[in-house]
Amino acid sequence: MSTPIIRLARPDDRAGAYDVCLRTGDAGDDGAPVFREDPDALGRLFVGPYLAFEPELSLVLEDDEGICGYSLAALDSRRFYARYDAEWRPDLCARYPDPQGDPSTWTRVQEVYGWYHHPDYFCPDPYEHYPSHLHIDLLPRAQGRGLGRQLIAQVLDRLHERGSPGVHLGMWARNTRAYAFYTRLGFHELARIGTPETGSLYMGTRLDGRDASPRRPTED
Repeated sequence: MSTPIIRLARPDDRAGAYDVCLRTGDAGDDGAPVFREDPDALGRLFVGPYLAFEPELSLVLEDDEGICGYSLAALDSRRFYARYDAEWRPDLCARYPDPQGDPSTWTRVQEVYGWYHHPDYFCPDPYEHYPSHLHIDLLPRAQGRGLGRQLIAQVLDRLHERGSPGVHLGMWARNTRAYAFYTRLGFHELARIGTPETGSLYMGTRLDGRDASPRRPTED
């Protein structure tokens, strides 16, 4: 297996990045079994807008088998969500109906369609300290090799270079592996919403005074 490279995403990476989103879409586990009805449901929400609106902050990890990870970020979360709301979400709502009835009976795909129609733009306080946000996903073959740490370091460098004072991220509260990973990278808890099983956890780290870390070779 070749050594993976980190590079800026290209338009033709969308299918590969959507697949990574799917394969990690069940609280870090493979979401394919629960998103059979619409494998791209998660990618349209968690990948597509970043590739479209934040191309300079969209990094992919690629090996000889294809895209095996990514780290995606937005410099100003509120500005990003405003653009998403105006330019991206209307098409999703037109194409995928808002599910009706008791939410406890919805499939996982219907749940995501509900997110299309009723988005959550939560940003943890204090916003002025953590205005940027990011997320990262790696396929199993890319895990445990230090590649996630490299992806995070490079996207944090890019945010720092653009003047961001800090960054936050959201995750499933039950994803204990991700929590441990981010804690090791210096992120700390900012907020919890909902229950331990179905709720969300937000973590953040400051970039003020950050020294740009040495970058491994990349392809831009």
